[in-house]
Amino acid sequence: MRYPPHLLDEIRARLPVSSVVGRKVRLKKAGREWRGLSPFNAEKTPSFYANDQKGFYHDFSSGKHGDIFTFLMETEGLSFPEAVERLAAEAGVDLPKPTPELERAVERRRDLYDVLEMACRFFEKQLALPAGQKALAYLDGRGITAETRREFRMGYAPDARTALFDHLRSEGVERDLILRAGLAIEPDDGRSLYDRFRGRVIIPIQDMRGRVVAFGGRALAPDQQPKYLNSPETELFRKGEIVFNFHRARQPAHEANSAIVVEGYLDAVSVYQAGIRNVVATLGTAFTEEQIALLWRLAPEPVICFDGDRAGRNAAFRAVDRIVPALKTGFTFRFAFLPPGQDPDDAVRQAGPDAFRAILDEAKSFWDVIWLRETEAARLDSENGQAVFEKRIREVVGQIADPTLRRRYELTARLQVSDYLWRLSKRQVQSRLREGVAMPALPNFFSGEPTRLIGLERVFLGMCVHYPDLVEQHRDRIASMNFRGEHAGTPFSSFVSDLLRVVDEEDVREFRAFYLRLSPGFSPTLDFLHGHAVEIGGQEILPWGYNLFARFPVLQSPVPERFIEECFSNFMELLWLRDLEDELKTGVEEMPADPDDSYSLWLVHLQHDILEMRERVLRKELELAEEATLYRSVGRGLAVAADPRGMFRQLGQDRLEAPRAVA
Repeated sequence: MRYPPHLLDEIRARLPVSSVVGRKVRLKKAGREWRGLSPFNAEKTPSFYANDQKGFYHDFSSGKHGDIFTFLMETEGLSFPEAVERLAAEAGVDLPKPTPELERAVERRRDLYDVLEMACRFFEKQLALPAGQKALAYLDGRGITAETRREFRMGYAPDARTALFDHLRSEGVERDLILRAGLAIEPDDGRSLYDRFRGRVIIPIQDMRGRVVAFGGRALAPDQQPKYLNSPETELFRKGEIVFNFHRARQPAHEANSAIVVEGYLDAVSVYQAGIRNVVATLGTAFTEEQIALLWRLAPEPVICFDGDRAGRNAAFRAVDRIVPALKTGFTFRFAFLPPGQDPDDAVRQAGPDAFRAILDEAKSFWDVIWLRETEAARLDSENGQAVFEKRIREVVGQIADPTLRRRYELTARLQVSDYLWRLSKRQVQSRLREGVAMPALPNFFSGEPTRLIGLERVFLGMCVHYPDLVEQHRDRIASMNFRGEHAGTPFSSFVSDLLRVVDEEDVREFRAFYLRLSPGFSPTLDFLHGHAVEIGGQEILPWGYNLFARFPVLQSPVPERFIEECFSNFMELLWLRDLEDELKTGVEEMPADPDDSYSLWLVHLQHDILEMRERVLRKELELAEEATLYRSVGRGLAVAADPRGMFRQLGQDRLEAPRAVA
């Protein structure tokens, strides 16, 4: 029997080629396609390709090519009806029984296509007539060129009651067929029939094969309502199952491995005209399961473009709820937000296509938009509010049907929620502890900024030189740390290795031993991190360790040995914390597609360790900062300036004495 084309399209949309072919061919991802050994010929080098976006496979060894139905016919010897029946059952699509009525329905649909094509040609012709000048002026005002008008088959519906109806009747089209095509309206009160589209710019809406199935009309009169009018749902047109411009965008989206989704068809036309051909529109509807499947046929991660104002953000948040249950491994969405007051048409016309592409490049991930929505709505100033926030995140993630993807999202959510609430708590603790406390002299290295932590490395390594007994106490921990900085091309990690070599080989009791025992190549780095004493005319104008003192000024004041030891330990903890955070980040980035419980548990425990260490380091840092303020207030107030270039200057009459080594 003959199956309706829309039914076959629905089966294809629900069953990617790779899933059907993958039962017989071991496929591996190759760019935007899947590759494997030919099921038709014996071969050692893969020459068989499947493409989910195009919906076809191609075997270069045999020249065979087709869709999912063809593949079953070729590999299992099924007839076309048998292949359709099997795949329809897998896709959950109900097949109509082969009856004379079905055959007549297919014929009726064919008649509808013909009527809609006739109507499209009528509208196109009207745009070129004098009556269509107002519509042409509107399109010119929006910058839509004649070439674009022709490509999208734009037209004009005359501002007359029955212009289209009369034309179609003159061509022999039956009255009932015009009504079924959604081109005319018959009032229930007995008034005469009239055209649905009157006095409007007309944009044809086409299906995946490029056939006209409906129309969209844009009002020209300021008081004409609604501004945009679509065809009603018919046997050929269901708004929630159509994506505008799909047939034109399919190939460009495949080549770019990306698709852009806008709300209105005129926005899609403007973006397409600007040279961004992989653009489609959803006709202003909320996302449906069918549209989501169609968009994933274009690309695995389409970018949905929203206005940047509150209405646009709310629209994005509503889209999240529609998409979450449909998410599956390898397929997601991103969200691009335009500047407030702009739509895609404004963006490409005013700022240009490159600026629009830059906005698309900054699109937020699906998880980022979930997080943005939930954090904006949350009330986190109480324990109850935080508990509600955690519960809401779990509920959203729990809606993901794909078990593998759901586990990954659950793990990401657990880690990010814990980190977020800890940081919130940290800010509250800092606010309470610092209330009424003067600005501390101890540098605040806990900011987490890479440049600040490199500065902390310099202070810490300067202290390693000045207090070798502390290095000996913490030798193994220091050896396992990952130092990132360098000086004059010498990595700090290499310097530390040689420093530890000296500690292991020598009984180092004070810092001068390093100046004698380190390999000569590390002398510039040693001087940069610590500082060789400088004398002029027998007078020491810069003391030993002057670079360390300049970076960590509290050491210029009389401080107890306990304070030095605690600062050293706290700095070491900060650098160790950075290494743990990097380990966690790498663990999340390299997480297997389907992590087992032990892997997930390791990440969770690692994050708990990080949170506990952050809390401990933060509290200690605040204590040390307050204590350092007291030491500076009773010190002599001398200032040593670090001068790594070796250009020294007289600092004053008083000579600074280096702190004594810790016994």
